[in-house]
Amino acid sequence: MKKVVFCLLICFSAWGWAQDSLETKAARSELKLNAFNLIGFKFLDITYENILTPQSSAGLAVLVNINEQEDFYDYRTFSITPFVRQFFSKGYGSGFFVEVFGMFNQGKTWPYNDFTFEQEEETYSDFALGVSVGGKFINSKGLVAEVYAGLGRNFLNTEVSPEVVGRAGISLGFRF
Repeated sequence: MKKVVFCLLICFSAWGWAQDSLETKAARSELKLNAFNLIGFKFLDITYENILTPQSSAGLAVLVNINEQEDFYDYRTFSITPFVRQFFSKGYGSGFFVEVFGMFNQGKTWPYNDFTFEQEEETYSDFALGVSVGGKFINSKGLVAEVYAGLGRNFLNTEVSPEVVGRAGISLGFRF
């Protein structure tokens, strides 16, 4: 009889533990494409984000300029942006958020040369720190849409690189 009761206790406790882990296990990863940068600037901007708690997440965005034309005075050719977000809503990793980011960015610029009176192309690499605000929306199927905007300041190579970098987007993706 003791063996039967012991086996039943083990089965019920394992069943209860399995139910608890299935209920609390939610999708925690997101993969998104910034449609705003792709359409507006021909920048391929892909983001991976991991939900750490219901109110916070961390992620990494990679931006690559796929535009062959040099349309801008200063433009970014590559950036990698780690970020941390704090959400201010009751949703699981969704709603209004504030984000702190660091951005390693590279690009091209054409500073004016006082001696030759010409503009010569120069490349730069720099690191910026900044803040963004935005909102994230998710449906029951795991489709994600987010809108955000922010500014950061470059610190390392300010003679050549722009002083301020922007971070903005309308991203679409999915949570898995």
